[in-house]
Amino acid sequence: VCLALREGHISPKELCHQCLNLIKKTKFINAYITVTEEVALEQAEKAEKRFLKGEPLGPLDGIPVAVKDNFSTADIETTCASRILKGYIPPFNATVVNKLLNQGAVLMGKTNMDEFAMGSGSTDGIFGPVRNPWGYSRQYKEKLITTGQCKEEPDWVITGGSSGGSAAAVAALTCFAALGSDTGGSTRNPAAHCGVVGLKPTYGLVSRHGLIPLVNSMDVPGILTRSVDDAATVLGVLHGHDPKDSTTVHHSFESFSLPDEVDVKNISIGIPKEYHAPGLSAEVLSQWMKAADTLERAGARVVEVSLPHTPHSIVCYHVLCTAEVASNMARFDGIEYGHRSTVDSSTETMYASTRHEGFNDVVRGRILSGNFFLLKQNYDRYFVKAQKVRRLIAEDFIKVFNSGVDVLLTPTTLSDAACYKDFIKEDNRTRSAQEDIFTQSANMAGLPAVSIPVALSARNLPVSLQLIGQRFREVDLLTIAKWFEQQVNFEAIDLQISDNIEKLPKKKTASTA
Repeated sequence: VCLALREGHISPKELCHQCLNLIKKTKFINAYITVTEEVALEQAEKAEKRFLKGEPLGPLDGIPVAVKDNFSTADIETTCASRILKGYIPPFNATVVNKLLNQGAVLMGKTNMDEFAMGSGSTDGIFGPVRNPWGYSRQYKEKLITTGQCKEEPDWVITGGSSGGSAAAVAALTCFAALGSDTGGSTRNPAAHCGVVGLKPTYGLVSRHGLIPLVNSMDVPGILTRSVDDAATVLGVLHGHDPKDSTTVHHSFESFSLPDEVDVKNISIGIPKEYHAPGLSAEVLSQWMKAADTLERAGARVVEVSLPHTPHSIVCYHVLCTAEVASNMARFDGIEYGHRSTVDSSTETMYASTRHEGFNDVVRGRILSGNFFLLKQNYDRYFVKAQKVRRLIAEDFIKVFNSGVDVLLTPTTLSDAACYKDFIKEDNRTRSAQEDIFTQSANMAGLPAVSIPVALSARNLPVSLQLIGQRFREVDLLTIAKWFEQQVNFEAIDLQISDNIEKLPKKKTASTA
């Protein structure tokens, strides 16, 4: 697309109009909470003038992008898909949003998500669940027909979460890149289910300023694109120290482009034996082993490794996550911004009513759990112990990488995307534990990881694998990911829009929710 813009085959305004048209046609997917049509057209017009002068701002000039609705955007409502942020319009942009806009990117809108990014299906926000574009693809429909499961309105499949809106927006071709957030896999999980690339950078490489926090010690802005090269381009724009975020590092990380020809000879690939987890589908296991064989045939050294504390990681993650959630959610009280309850017989009553009305059951449950773990009598037993286990998990990775392993190859998810009706049979906590099992340990260790689609399942839905790299070695990680992407040549989605435009219930807005 960048090349087409530079060579004049398409103009920024034409590209913007095409994406806006697709957003309208794919409204049934529910990928967007807010569509910033006027803003996008104005930005595209400015980009077009720069192109006519031969003065593009950078590689993203004129490129349509979307932003998850937990990143602050100046003068654009930011809700985190929660009633408690009803009507909240930030006065500033998140640093990553500023970096995109300063490069001339065209903002198409804010994408749907699980409320406050707490979930793994993008089904729990106030604006309704996000639907996976692959559930409306020719490939999926043909499989339903051949297996005799075709219905007038087939069960639609989830996107994964919590950045499901961003993944669906990229998969449905309504933008070329999107920002997600990744606390325990919230970028890589929906990327895997929607057949796109999902990159979680090293903790501290990309600024969190303006990202409404879930878990400060694990949150990382994530990148969703349709190719590894595109993810590398966006990372090249977003990385760097930010004086507004003390957790960003002064690291000599330069902007880069990936080589066209990649050789994986003498690369060492680790296969963690603990990732043969209960519930791993035969299809994902088969693709995992096939990928290892492909790398070995190409000259890579594939070795089994051990991360012995992995079985404890999901429990450790839950304790630390809920403890930080309890702290971060304390700021939402209805006094300064967002929803405020009309029950105001006393300050304490107003606080309690506001938070009960504003947060959904999932958020309230995590706040309750987190406060339990932080009680004086429980602090050492749960929170301190979980921090010690977290250190052991990080040390497991360090030992493996110090042994000569360059990257780890693992599944991203247990299986392909579940049907919505099946997904909601289990509670949010159970589903999150299942869906985050392969992804959250990279967050606890602060490591970069990328999910790449590799094949279609028997249901013709995407199956993806994950590569985990060493801290600040994104160039090496993405170079190997690009090579692998070239080998699998993943099938492009054939989205059948005209057959799927549905009458949905009236969509909530932040002013009516």
